[in-house]
Amino acid sequence: MVNFSSELRYTANTQLEHLHARYTGTGHADLTKYDWITHQHRDTLTSIVGHPSLLSYLALADGEAIGRTKFEMTERMLQPCGPPPKKDED
Repeated sequence: MVNFSSELRYTANTQLEHLHARYTGTGHADLTKYDWITHQHRDTLTSIVGHPSLLSYLALADGEAIGRTKFEMTERMLQPCGPPPKKDED
């Protein structure tokens, strides 16, 4: 009799580790809400800058030049959600 639950658990953990290694923004157990939302905002901004059609659409909607919109998006990637919250000293 083979215990399949331990094999299944090992496979699930291996797949999860592979997912985290491949996609850095997928998070982990110790990830804070601020870090998670910062990853989401950076991913969105990177996608917009990386897709010229989205970038030109936003530039047109804002009434700005494409280069200006790209610059502003890139600058916003530094701290997309503002400064990080203060950590508790527990």
